[in-house]
Amino acid sequence: MLDREELLKLIDEKYKSNGENPDVYLSGLLNAKAITYWDYIQVDALLGLQIQRTTAPDEMVFIMYHQINELLFKMILWEIDQVSTSETISPEKFTMHLDRVSRYFDLLSNSFNIMQKGMEVEQYMKFRDTLTPASGFQSAQYRKIEFASTDLLNLIDFRFRATIDRNTPWEFAFDNMYWQAAGVRPEGKSALLSNFEERYKTELIETMKSYNTTNLLAKYLSLPEAERNNLELINAMRHYDHTVNIRWVMNHFNAARHYIESGKGSGEATGGSDWQKYMLPRYQKRIFFPELWSDNELDNWGIDNLEGYKPLTDISELTNKKFKGWQK
Repeated sequence: MLDREELLKLIDEKYKSNGENPDVYLSGLLNAKAITYWDYIQVDALLGLQIQRTTAPDEMVFIMYHQINELLFKMILWEIDQVSTSETISPEKFTMHLDRVSRYFDLLSNSFNIMQKGMEVEQYMKFRDTLTPASGFQSAQYRKIEFASTDLLNLIDFRFRATIDRNTPWEFAFDNMYWQAAGVRPEGKSALLSNFEERYKTELIETMKSYNTTNLLAKYLSLPEAERNNLELINAMRHYDHTVNIRWVMNHFNAARHYIESGKGSGEATGGSDWQKYMLPRYQKRIFFPELWSDNELDNWGIDNLEGYKPLTDISELTNKKFKGWQK
């Protein structure tokens, strides 16, 4: 640690370089209150955010679990933005942030036992109807994570990808995202989807635009060839892709099925979504980094078991693919 004289000198230089008086800051420090853990973390505010709609005790588990998810989503976006906003980034730093993101998603993927084993089915069935038409589908942060991770084309409903290209209007692309399958019915959009779009559509389209050339896939493809061939970076991207688009999704699916198919309710997801076609990877084939998977892996996406992913030992195991850009 620096001695007091050195510290005062550095403080003096710091504030004078900005045209400010360092004595004012030192005076403020003299009169400042000591920080406490509860004030810094805002514990009282955080613990006051859980408001039940029913008398079922396990509803509190449901609320807190989803609030924790949203906090982790915010952490994930924070890490991704450190990659996307970097004008230049080394493979090592890219890998470091991806590893952090994957750890957050590993935590999320492994947490579904809290939902599956932490609530009584009977209690869940009592309070779930009070949530209609709300659904975890309506997490805008999760949609932002997807936009921040890959080219928009990789998020289009698999049935319609061939009809969309880089000249497609943003709103049309938004209306054909894979998750529209959860809320579009023959008679029109469900309340689940309509409410979500009323609240977030404009914001999400702006997010789509902002990550257009700075999403993780775009950042990777902008690297020099030698850096794109960095095996640690490739494996970090593959791990993230598999964790989000297979493990997280399948664990979420299995937790939902535990309640939806329990025989003690309507058999529908909260909000009435077509939950199987929306969630199962084999239907939607959503893949963040298709260039980093072999033809066989792509063909069997979501069909293998949850542990089907294996790191590459050599980049020659990949099949070269032509990248289809978006709004470049």
